Amino acid sequence: MLSADETAHALMLPRKPAWKAIVGRFGREVIRADGTIDRARLGPIVFADPAARRFLDRLVHPLVLAEHEKAVRRLEREAGGRARIFVVEAALTLEAGYASHFDRTVVVHCSKAEQVRHLRLRSGLSGREALRRIGTQMDRKEKLARADYAIDTSGPLAGTIEQAERLYAQLVRDAELKV
Repeated sequence: MLSADETAHALMLPRKPAWKAIVGRFGREVIRADGTIDRARLGPIVFADPAARRFLDRLVHPLVLAEHEKAVRRLEREAGGRARIFVVEAALTLEAGYASHFDRTVVVHCSKAEQVRHLRLRSGLSGREALRRIGTQMDRKEKLARADYAIDTSGPLAGTIEQAERLYAQLVRDAELKV
């Protein structure tokens, strides 16, 4: 499985494709002492300024997609055609307009209250800042309408695992029918 967020982080390392453009646009104040992008400083800037967010999205999303396409080709070569399912975890696939690059899209979702709780725990954001960031994303109902499949993580972990196992079995069936 590939993570779009991890790929984006790698592309933002010093001397990597996105680093120079980010520093050029946002200045040295988004750089840590070790030369890496300080995402904790960059985040509030891009979530407060739609033009800054568009700049970052237009820079990073195509680079991430290109890296993932390279990974798929590499996996196909290494697996000799035996790999049937390739999973990319990419929260903004629908927003970025890249769903057509995938055979299936799965939306993993929960209530807004649950999203706020996760953001506050994971990123230390205030409730207000968490809501503002959630507000920049596509509406959950719209995402669900565009998805091929969905997993609702609002309930207990066991329920989420059960949904994921059922979905995996369905994706295997989908892959077998595609061949």
